[in-house]
Amino acid sequence: MSEQHVLVSRDGAVLEIRFNRPAKKNAITNAMYGAMADGLEQAAADKSVRAILFTAAGDLFTAGNDLMDFAAINSGATADNAPREVARFLSRMIEAEKPVVVAVQGNAVGVGVTMLLQSDLVYIAENAKLITPFIDLGLVPENASSMTIPDRIGHVRAFQLLALCEPLGGRDAAACGIANAALPASEVEGKARAAAHALAKKPAESLRLTKNLMRNRDALKARMTEEGALFAQRLKSAEAAEAFAAFLERRPADFSKLG
Repeated sequence: MSEQHVLVSRDGAVLEIRFNRPAKKNAITNAMYGAMADGLEQAAADKSVRAILFTAAGDLFTAGNDLMDFAAINSGATADNAPREVARFLSRMIEAEKPVVVAVQGNAVGVGVTMLLQSDLVYIAENAKLITPFIDLGLVPENASSMTIPDRIGHVRAFQLLALCEPLGGRDAAACGIANAALPASEVEGKARAAAHALAKKPAESLRLTKNLMRNRDALKARMTEEGALFAQRLKSAEAAEAFAAFLERRPADFSKLG
């Protein structure tokens, strides 16, 4: 990266991973996924790290995966065997044994939403919106979210979020259990940071064992693998090609002739 689009830093026993690409709405590139995965691996290997905090610069948490990367894969501009760091990041999120806290100070899209379901504490801005446009992009959900979102909020609300792609507001996200609390945007990062430091003071082994008891990692990994295979197929589909072309041409997508 020509500039640091992901900042990894330490604040005492808390390791912070910060999206730092506000000019591009913190859209996540392949290199950014790699930096995020590196941060999670660093946290796992360092006993002095007791908690992980995700934050973001600017008004948005993240616009999700950079669609230019998706378009390049669909067009064949990216080789099939080129390394994709997203899988490593998603796996490290599922495998994380230390508590993960997230400050969602603005809108979150795609993986910016699904990563919240792999986190332990989430604080969100009241005016933020969570958006999962996978189907509108000709894709399928990822990060085991086809399992975690219905488990968290029920089938019908999950289908509204995933199939109709209707945004979920910050207050509703807190009310239905995706976030711990909805706050004024200016207070979100401070609240999340305080929670991360509070967790860092807890007995580390007791906290680790408790988190492990609460997570069925085998089921999460199995669903993520199933989704990943379908996602890779869909990235090369005609529906995805139309969705990416519409995005680049700034027009509505038209799937009516694709069957």
